[in-house]
Amino acid sequence: MKTLDIYEELKSNSYPGRGIVIGKSADGKSAVTAYFIMGRSENSRNRVFTETEDGIRTEAADPSKLSDPHLIIYAPVRKLGNKTIVTNGDQTDTIYELMDKQQTFEQSLRTREYEDDAPNFTPRISGIMHVGDGQYNYALSILKSADGNPDSCERFTFAYANPIAGYGHFIHTYMGDGSPLPSFEGEPKKVAIPNDIEEFTKGLWESLNADNKVSLFVRFIDIETGKEQTKIVNKFEKV
Repeated sequence: MKTLDIYEELKSNSYPGRGIVIGKSADGKSAVTAYFIMGRSENSRNRVFTETEDGIRTEAADPSKLSDPHLIIYAPVRKLGNKTIVTNGDQTDTIYELMDKQQTFEQSLRTREYEDDAPNFTPRISGIMHVGDGQYNYALSILKSADGNPDSCERFTFAYANPIAGYGHFIHTYMGDGSPLPSFEGEPKKVAIPNDIEEFTKGLWESLNADNKVSLFVRFIDIETGKEQTKIVNKFEKV
């Protein structure tokens, strides 16, 4: 598979929606993930990422302007032991709760479908990272309607064992702007991953469409020690 420049990929798409990147740093030392959200409506743009005990949550930047919390207020990132869960919706909690009961990532997502936001039927994208005892692997998932037909839910899981240093995979909700919004197609895109969290955060944020970008989360996890570095960028300040 061709390796893409993640920054150029973002610059070429004014509305990828919400996106997850997971991979390994170029020096092979860090498990890397990034998650971003974008918005077209005032309600969708009125958000910030805030840190929690086990991850992050979305919150209204200005609570007085929040018209509908459905589908936009959730925990995108949570940790369960040596596992880091990253998703674009409240399926984060589903994965957390069912994996805590010894179900697998894939099994937990069988209880969920795409979002109930007709006519877009936004895909649910999810990722999981296992980092422990010097080992690292990850998986990505997408639950989507069948070419916009809500009668059928298509489920795809992509697993990556012993990832190659300097590479990762990028999945996002929409192929681009439109009405209805066209769902992501194909397998996750192979992208290059740098060593430096500052460089990666800056590059991602500056590549996202200036009008539509809302928030960005980036985390580097040392594969040997488990030590974490986290960066959060919010377009709007919390009132």
